[in-house]
Amino acid sequence: VIRIAESNQHLDHLMAALNLTSSSLSTFILKGIPGLEAAHIWISIPFSMLYIIGLLGNFTILVVVSKEQTLHKPMYLLLCMLALTDIGISTAIMPKTLFIFWFGFKEITMDGCFTQMFFFHILAIMHSSVLVTMAFDRYIAICDPLSYTTILTNERIAKLGLVGLIRAVVLALPGIMLLQRLPFCANHVIPHTYCEHITVLKMSCGDTTVNRMYTLVTLVANTGLDLTLIVLSYGLIIRAVILRINSRKAHQKALSTCTAHICVILMSFTSSLFSSLTHRFGQGIAAHIHILLANFHVLVLPMLNPIIYGVKTKELREKLRKYTCRR
Repeated sequence: VIRIAESNQHLDHLMAALNLTSSSLSTFILKGIPGLEAAHIWISIPFSMLYIIGLLGNFTILVVVSKEQTLHKPMYLLLCMLALTDIGISTAIMPKTLFIFWFGFKEITMDGCFTQMFFFHILAIMHSSVLVTMAFDRYIAICDPLSYTTILTNERIAKLGLVGLIRAVVLALPGIMLLQRLPFCANHVIPHTYCEHITVLKMSCGDTTVNRMYTLVTLVANTGLDLTLIVLSYGLIIRAVILRINSRKAHQKALSTCTAHICVILMSFTSSLFSSLTHRFGQGIAAHIHILLANFHVLVLPMLNPIIYGVKTKELREKLRKYTCRR
């Protein structure tokens, strides 16, 4: 009996050693879209097309604004910042995703996974900060147009961009560091196309209470605060339009300058919040739905943003036509 007990103890130690060994593995496996593995090649076609269209659209915005001196204004500098964050967000994710679909290269190192996650979160927070600054830009342009050029200079926009970058690093870095300290047991398979924070967190066999609390704090400090500031800005804009502007035509002109920004805000925050909430509370939703929603946020928004601004912004539309029709 004593020998049997000793052998059981040895077996327990062996299992613990195996768990420690497996938790020290240096790679994760990205499955892509679980349940749709057979269709990965076909899924890659719209994914790659959306990615290329998004890159072309955003790079076109950057080139046109940089070459046209008349577009060197705060509004268009903010649009360039938005384009840069869109390019960064999709590029942080899509090359690896397409390699999974095309070649079955599913392995990613832990360091590579955390690095991808870090840059994705920084760029997503920066994207949100730019949208807030754009709302402030529209508020000044409509509510205090005489002071616009003195309040919003190009230098001040650059400083606001730097503040947004610092905020993004401060919010994103602790979450990644807390995640790195967690143990990961035998299961290193990520049922996703990229290293999404909540998905990787669910794979840990350690106590994730602090991580989940910090994730909630980050959600409130980023999405909650930014959305509140945007709603406040537009509330003040609507009040100013109703109280100060008597002409209906002037009403339409003032609000039309906000149309593109409102469209981008609605798409961005709606898809982001819906994807985040379904991961936390939508246990009955199929895994591939979660993943397709997450990829929608990464792919479709960067493609649509330059199209929306190109169509809705008259000055930019004219400059784009000038370059596309030149032959």
